[in-house]
Amino acid sequence: MSDAKDGIVETIKTVVYALLIAGVFRTLFFQPFWIPSGSMKDTLLIGDFLFVNKMAYGYSQYSCPFGMCPIDGRILGSEPERGDVVVFRHPVNGQDFIKRLIGLPGDRVQVKNGILHLNGEAVPTEPVGMFVEPMEPQGPQQLLPRCFNGPVGAGGSCEKEKFVETLPGGRTHSILNVGNGPTDNTPVYSVPEGHYFFMGDNRDNSTDSRVNQLARGVGFVPYENLIGRADRIMFSSAGRSLFYVWTWRPDRLFKRID
Repeated sequence: MSDAKDGIVETIKTVVYALLIAGVFRTLFFQPFWIPSGSMKDTLLIGDFLFVNKMAYGYSQYSCPFGMCPIDGRILGSEPERGDVVVFRHPVNGQDFIKRLIGLPGDRVQVKNGILHLNGEAVPTEPVGMFVEPMEPQGPQQLLPRCFNGPVGAGGSCEKEKFVETLPGGRTHSILNVGNGPTDNTPVYSVPEGHYFFMGDNRDNSTDSRVNQLARGVGFVPYENLIGRADRIMFSSAGRSLFYVWTWRPDRLFKRID
C-alpha cells in the first residue's frame, strides 16, 4: 500500500514539476496563439496554432518575464524587419492581434487601387491563380469566408484572387483579394518614429493599420506593444474543437510562416 501511495505522490510531483517548467518556458520564451479570424489567409488559417517567439525583439511590458522589464523600453532582441508576421498588443483595446509588418519608422505607406506603395514606389505583385476554400462556417466562431466569385451557396467553392507580393529587400509572401473595398485606396500614412504599420495578407478582410483607431482599427503600433514574431505553425484544426480529429490539417504541421 505504501509503495502505491509513494507512486501516486511521485506522479503528482512529476506533473507539478512539468507544469511549472512549461509555465516558466512559456513566460520566458514563447506564447501560444490561436488564429481566430481569416485576416491573414492564406498564410495563416482559422484554427492554426503557433508559438510566438517573445525573444525576437527583446522583452517589453507586454512580453516581459515576471514584469521585471522597464516600462518604457525593451531589453535584448533585434529590430523588427519588414515582412515579419508579428503578434502585438492593440494600442487602444489591449487585445492581441497578428498581422504582417509592412511599414517601418519613417516609411510612407499608401494603397492605390489595391496595390501597396512604399515611399512612393509600387510594391511588385504577381498573380498566382486562385485560393479556393469551401463556403462553410470556420472555427469556433463559425465565420463565413468572403469570396471573389460571390455570392456562393453553402458547400460551394469560395475563391479569392491570389498574388505574390515582393517587399523591398526581396522578402515575398502571398496576399488575397476579393474585390474593391474601402481600404483599397488610402491616403499616405507617414509612420512615426518608434511605431510600425501592419496589414493583413487577406487584404480585403483585415482591420489593420489602414483603419483609424477611432474606427476600431489598429493605426500605428508603438514598439513597446510588440509581443513577438510568429515563425512556425505547430498544429492546425479546421473544426470547432481541437478534439474533432477528422478536421485536423496534417499538411500544416510544423509549417514555416513566410
